[in-house]
This record gives sequence, structure tokens and C-alpha cells, in this order.
Amino acid sequence: MNAPDRYERFVVPEGTKKVSYERDTKIANAASFTVEREDHTIGNIVRMQLHRDPNVLFAGYKLPHPLQYKILVRIHTTGQSTLTQAYNLAINDLDNELQHLKKGFEDELMRFQER
Repeated sequence: MNAPDRYERFVVPEGTKKVSYERDTKIANAASFTVEREDHTIGNIVRMQLHRDPNVLFAGYKLPHPLQYKILVRIHTTGQSTLTQAYNLAINDLDNELQHLKKGFEDELMRFQER
């Protein structure tokens, strides 16, 4: 078959950065972040988290091609915060939310097992 091996969907090749950054030359305070080996799941979560930031004017993502395992996250900010600050804030907020969800799940699991 012409399809790539399944492990290529998840394993970042050596020498390749997980996240790369490219500033937009035409629009001020805009850039694209390329996230390797991710898909719609992460793209949509990051996009929605970026929309919660009042300094972000636009946030969107796309998959360039179904056989390319990367997403392009596009961000445009007001200038009150840098693009990397907005992206890092969104990722850190998501990490905190997931830690809270994990802790709540583990607490409920412990309560259930104590019955």
C-alpha cells in the first residue's frame, strides 16, 4: 500500500521539533505554529483555548493533508501579549485543566473502590 507506517502518526522523527513557529510577514501580530504528529483532537482543543484569551483576535487550525501528520495553528493577537505568550498560556491552561480532570477522576475512582 501507499499509506505510511502507523507509527509515523505519533513518533516525531529525530531532528524535527514538535512545535515550530513562523511569523506572518503580511499581518502584524500574527503567526503560524506547526505542531508535528497531531491531528484534529489537539488542533480543536488548542483553538478553543486560544479563543478564551481576550488578547487573541483570531485562532484557527488546519491539517494540510490527510497523510501529513501535522497541524498548522494560526494566531492573531491584539499586541497586548506576544504570539508565543498566547500559545504558551493556552497550552499551560489546558495542562492545568487536564490535571484537574485527572485528579477528579482519580478521587472518584478511589471513592468507588472503597465501597
